[in-house]
Amino acid sequence: MTDTTDVTEPEALTAKLLAVALEAAHRAGTFLRDGRPDDLGVAATKSSAVDVVTEMDIASEKLITAFLAERRPADGVLGEEGASSEGSSGVQWVVDPIDGTVNYLYGRPDWSVSIAARKDGRTLVGVVHAPMRGETYHAVLGGGAHLDDVPTRVRPAPPLDRALVGTGFGYVAERRAHQAEVARHLIPEVRDIRRAGSAAIDLCDVAAGRLDAYYERGLNPWDYAAGDLVAREAGALTGGRPGEALSGELAVAAPPGLFETLQGRLEDLGAWHD
Repeated sequence: MTDTTDVTEPEALTAKLLAVALEAAHRAGTFLRDGRPDDLGVAATKSSAVDVVTEMDIASEKLITAFLAERRPADGVLGEEGASSEGSSGVQWVVDPIDGTVNYLYGRPDWSVSIAARKDGRTLVGVVHAPMRGETYHAVLGGGAHLDDVPTRVRPAPPLDRALVGTGFGYVAERRAHQAEVARHLIPEVRDIRRAGSAAIDLCDVAAGRLDAYYERGLNPWDYAAGDLVAREAGALTGGRPGEALSGELAVAAPPGLFETLQGRLEDLGAWHD
């Protein structure tokens, strides 16, 4: 008889993690969508006065972490707004309670709740819930990517000059200035550039074929953990500088064929440094 323990246990674990992540993301999304006050205030600042932390951002993280503690008390958590615990199960949740905080603050629709679960250095589950779009992206390692319940795939790779490319900008003036310079050089070489304001949504838009590619410098793990898995499971390649993994230094996502070209051009332009 074949021992199937090594096969069934990971599948059972990822199914449980996905169910928890989906419920947590939808609970937080409903809270944020329905509970957004008209006089939404700023509770603190992050790296600069432009990078706001709203009261709802903090409340959303508390809602998510409380739910995770109830359902998965032995797991660890890494959250954007300060939640951090090691746990004892080996599973760690990476939580962005509102990715696209400034969009949320201004009442723009491109914000999301991003939740990923990782273990042993691998992201097993990723969920990006965009309430104002009415959409939820999710992926399981080795199980493909879905937009709601429909499988989603990247577009076939176009040439660089036909590529619609997403990007983002940091909040510190010096970094923004260099990022603008990189974009200035790149924009004549591509179809166009989009800047939506949510890294998680941008990565998922690559997964769904709404962007051909995406790049950005300065992301944190909670910005990309879930969206990176969704993009990869939809057929994208993701990484940083040539030969390196996606990281805060540089994040690049695109289908094979376009990925290598864009990554090389970004290397030439110095998109990986300020």
